[in-house]
Amino acid sequence: MNPLLSIEQLSVTFNQLQTVVDAISFTIQAGETFALVGESGSGKSMTALSVLRLLPNNAKLTAQSIMLQGDELTTHSELDLCKIRGRRIGLIFQDPLSSLNPVMTIGSQIAEVLNIHFSLSKTELKQRVLELLQQVEIPHPEQRLKDYPHQLSGGQRQRVMIAIALAGKPDLLIADEPTTALDVTIQAQILALLKNLQQQTGMALWLISHDLALVSTLADRVAVMQQGKIVEQGLTAELFANPQHPYTQKLLNVLPSIHNAGRVGNAHPTTPLLQVSNFYCHYPIRKGIFKRVVDYVRAVDGVNFDIEQGKTLALVGESGCGKTTLGKSLLNLLPSQGRVVINGVELNTLTGEDLRLQRANIQIVFQDPFSSMNPRLLVGDIIAEGIRALHPHVTEQERTTRVKQLLQQVDLPEDSLYRYPHEFSGGQRQRICIARALAVEPKLIVCDEPTSALDVSVQAQIIQLLKTLQREQGVSYLFITHDLAVVAEIAHEVAVMYQGKIIEQGKVEQVLNQPQHAYTQKLLSAVPVLKIA
Repeated sequence: MNPLLSIEQLSVTFNQLQTVVDAISFTIQAGETFALVGESGSGKSMTALSVLRLLPNNAKLTAQSIMLQGDELTTHSELDLCKIRGRRIGLIFQDPLSSLNPVMTIGSQIAEVLNIHFSLSKTELKQRVLELLQQVEIPHPEQRLKDYPHQLSGGQRQRVMIAIALAGKPDLLIADEPTTALDVTIQAQILALLKNLQQQTGMALWLISHDLALVSTLADRVAVMQQGKIVEQGLTAELFANPQHPYTQKLLNVLPSIHNAGRVGNAHPTTPLLQVSNFYCHYPIRKGIFKRVVDYVRAVDGVNFDIEQGKTLALVGESGCGKTTLGKSLLNLLPSQGRVVINGVELNTLTGEDLRLQRANIQIVFQDPFSSMNPRLLVGDIIAEGIRALHPHVTEQERTTRVKQLLQQVDLPEDSLYRYPHEFSGGQRQRICIARALAVEPKLIVCDEPTSALDVSVQAQIIQLLKTLQREQGVSYLFITHDLAVVAEIAHEVAVMYQGKIIEQGKVEQVLNQPQHAYTQKLLSAVPVLKIA
């Protein structure tokens, strides 16, 4: 049977120097799910964009053949390709918020695709948009038509992206990291949705991902990509059961597993470093001409927990449950009420200079390292900033020496001092943020989703780095995440958060292996597990 898509000897080169896709070949059959896996920078997304010729001006594409249902795409003009993009091939981009137009309603953005490829009356157009929103299971689609992207949750925005990709009734749907940084339950919903839509429409699905567990549950065939080359491909179950290439073996070996719960070990209890009791963070809801307070959003609602010296407490839950708000509130970055004691000092009674000096004891690593660093500052200045502010007595020479030591601790070269954040990969930028947090020698670091969008191998490196620093320096972590497999790898204890409250807490092996609360059970049941033959 002839394949739906056939690619022969595809290469992409930037500036005639850097080869990002190197003579790769593969096929996708009608109705099947094909996965292209590998780390960031391996060329996965560039391969998909090459098929649609959506490449930057400094990129050169060469291919022996790119055949779609017997139609040679390499010979098509830009006008011909415009009739294929969105019609015969749909594309779901990785980040829905940056891919959707912020000044257009979601109804208008879906209708835009329909207007390009179909001749529909105004009534037919609205009806088709509603059908697509219903198809991707957006609740109350009639009310959502006039909503803007910022008014939707991450999962809902991803559903809108899927609706746009499906609008042209494509034969092939390309899904580029469609669930990166989504909660496990939302991820499970999106994957189930894609599979259901595939069964309903008979389209082929090309999945681009670095999540091997996800791929193992979804894909019929898989190709593994490294540094622009396909190093191994075959039936998913067979390839994962018996990987031949060292790179595939490495990816599978570093995959975090929920079955590792308890391996971190639990030493004898120590005196609590951080004590949080009866902690609240409520946002007022104001209405009317005079903006009177009519109610409150209870983002954090009466939370209690302790963290011991040199230990890690993982805080897990879905987006919107209050995890990040709690982490920021502990540092007084958001207004809050309750008792927060660190190292015997009650933080919420302090103001001014006293509070500023206590910030040396508790630091934070944000989820997105790039947006949390000043792009105009050199990395050396970024790391030294905290030392300069909180330890003004330290001389410039001592600061430079300390920064060099920190770079060595996080396994970055010394010349990183004189480079800018944009010159580093995602994993390296996260290492810089960890170095910045360590600079003032804190006793506690709040890690807010520090590995959520990283490849499995880079994720494993960051986890190992955090564990090494904890072992050598005795630092404690509040590790905020939605990835329960990562929790099993790093945490001593875990607290499950739901609608602003902690609904279950205990040793990590106890909570992950014998969950008591129905919500915890739901989270665990949604975790993708590597399936092999």
